[in-house]
Amino acid sequence: MGNSSDEARFGWGSDFPEFKDTAATVIVSHLGRFLQNVSESQTLAWEDYVPKLQHEVDEVLQADSDASRYWAILEYELPMESRRPDCILLAKGAVLVLELKGKSTPSQADIDQAAAYARDLRCYHESCADRTVMPVVVPSRAKGYLGEYNGVHIAGPDAVDAMIAELKKNPNVPPLSPREFLAESSYRPLPTLIQAARELFENRTIRRIHRAWAATEPAVAEISRIIHEAAATNGRRLVLLTGVPGSGKTLVGLTVAHSRFLDDLAVPREDGKPTAPAVFLSGNGPLVEVLQYELRESGGGGKAFVRNVRDYVKRYSGSRNLVPPEHVLIFDEAQRAFDAEQLQETHKRTANFSPGKSEPEQFIEFAERIPGWCVVIGLVGEGQEIHIGEEAGLIQWRHAVEGSSSPGSWQVHCPPAASHLFKGCGVQTLESPALNLDTELRYHRVSDLHVFVESVLQNHDAVEVRKIANTLEEQGFNLRITRCLDDARQYLRDRYAGDSGPRFGLVASARDKDLQNFGIPNDYQSTKQVRYGPWYGDEEDTPGGRSCRLLTQAVTEFGAQGLELDAVLLAWGTDLIIEDGSWTNRKAKRYQRQWQIKDAYQLRLNAYRVLMTRARDVIIVFVPPLPELDETYKYLSECGFREPDLVANFVIPSGIFGKSTDDTDESPGEVV
Repeated sequence: MGNSSDEARFGWGSDFPEFKDTAATVIVSHLGRFLQNVSESQTLAWEDYVPKLQHEVDEVLQADSDASRYWAILEYELPMESRRPDCILLAKGAVLVLELKGKSTPSQADIDQAAAYARDLRCYHESCADRTVMPVVVPSRAKGYLGEYNGVHIAGPDAVDAMIAELKKNPNVPPLSPREFLAESSYRPLPTLIQAARELFENRTIRRIHRAWAATEPAVAEISRIIHEAAATNGRRLVLLTGVPGSGKTLVGLTVAHSRFLDDLAVPREDGKPTAPAVFLSGNGPLVEVLQYELRESGGGGKAFVRNVRDYVKRYSGSRNLVPPEHVLIFDEAQRAFDAEQLQETHKRTANFSPGKSEPEQFIEFAERIPGWCVVIGLVGEGQEIHIGEEAGLIQWRHAVEGSSSPGSWQVHCPPAASHLFKGCGVQTLESPALNLDTELRYHRVSDLHVFVESVLQNHDAVEVRKIANTLEEQGFNLRITRCLDDARQYLRDRYAGDSGPRFGLVASARDKDLQNFGIPNDYQSTKQVRYGPWYGDEEDTPGGRSCRLLTQAVTEFGAQGLELDAVLLAWGTDLIIEDGSWTNRKAKRYQRQWQIKDAYQLRLNAYRVLMTRARDVIIVFVPPLPELDETYKYLSECGFREPDLVANFVIPSGIFGKSTDDTDESPGEVV
């Protein structure tokens, strides 16, 4: 088969006999034409490992009568992505993912990279869900089977045939055909928030991923039902959707605002003005900037897709004669809504602004201007209040409805855990379990990152926290730690080497005052220069040098909240440290308006909760080599964060792939 199709997403693909019999130079030539503009070092790497793989395939063919149906696929480009595992072997109904490295011992980044490929195939490739998917790092200068580390096998090229021989056929799983594996529609990765926004704008729908759909569809369906019921009965509704970090709250909000299922509600008003069914609003300036930057060609600089809460308040608070054209107002991060004092501070230069109301009170008042019916939807995160003026929380939405001009016309829909907020307020409150998202989607297959983060920040027993960390590692989420910033940067560059798609960046707390001494520009003047759209979206080689992947500019919790990266380099500051076994914020920068702060310590915990839940693949924490951070480093390490260079402990499980090259040990497992 080779690679005769211009649309093929691989450099070489063939059954084992054709792969074995084709001259290595021909295969290397195919790979070069597929990738184009390849470096000399890449070509030399292919010339080194292709003959070695051919030799292993030949040995498999001699030993296994079924091997003529096995397949080798080199430089397979994952659909809808730019990542390419070096080699995929389809054998015995299993999928072996080989990452070939020109060295004798792999790095932690090599191991984590291979594990991520296998995780994503299991998670998003429909043909791999019920099959063995085995990640293997193959150091080309190693010999024999070296062992296993975090579910990733380490083996020299000469051990590949033995690994295939040891695979057990599952009689309940049919053989995997290359056509089935390579089908474009077979691999449907969970989109990032930015990718989802693009898809919604371009197609008015988002790719249907089974796991994500199962987790969020009930909420979308329930909100759609409430909206249509409000429209049919001329009612006014407040809907609160809660969820753990990374559970898809913003995704649900964008889907409600921009998918097709509200099209039937977009009808002209009596004054002849057409009405858009919904508007997505966010007080998260960086999120708005990023989405508008990505959709800047959509008209109006992306403002038709997402608008800033501040701009919306500015427009409609100045005159009661202005009526929003939408019937559905979606307020992202509703728990962070400004109280009256902070809203007045924010709009002190806004003409005709009437002070005295909080943002929730403003929005309920705007909604009551809308003729006929309206729905206000609040998307609520947990424990992520980080700004001055955000500490009042969700109770403000009760006060807003309770104090509205017509409280009896409102119904509140919320998950059971939030219904107590409205008890006794005289407004009908309806509970709906579908309005709580408790499945973490941002982190692929990982289910308990928020539990791990909460346990760390609540200073739980490190032994128990480490058990959660071990589960996260098994599920494919990596926790790394180092006291050398250069090592942290190198880990990320190695982890995503040759792959321009993933986004990784430097984040740090805004209240730390020591990180600048270690080259972390987290001060106000430096972070003010960050342009969030290019930082999150640009490639490394984009003129201007503003990409997060350069690891030069840092964003704080204010620039990271509500957004995501594939990997985060978190510089841990002295504003939250372990002293005598407990967290303290005694060294944090003080607030200029200290009198407005209710609990500065809680704001620090919230800030680090935000910073620790931004990554999809890996967090690598840089703890500066300061004496006052020694105890913090020790605690985080005990909780499960691992040094990225501790990869020499390869365990050889009993009976797996024979033994190491000396072929003498019969013990149940050894460390090499």
